[in-house]
Amino acid sequence: MKVDRELDCRGLLCPLPALETRRALERCPPGTRLRVVCTDPAADLDLRALCDETGDRFVACVERDGELHLTIERRRA
Repeated sequence: MKVDRELDCRGLLCPLPALETRRALERCPPGTRLRVVCTDPAADLDLRALCDETGDRFVACVERDGELHLTIERRRA
């Protein structure tokens, strides 16, 4: 899957991955795909809730070697 930017949130615990993701998305133009790499198992639910709140699109969540690779598409400016 093509992504435009990546955010490393490994080692951060709730709510920091969601806060860092929000900040990163605010700097992205519409249509940007952001991959967030996390080790916090709660990040999946937190980032889905963030997308519901912001109107951005939660694209995918894949687990690899104990890490979550979450992809979000920026929908609004």
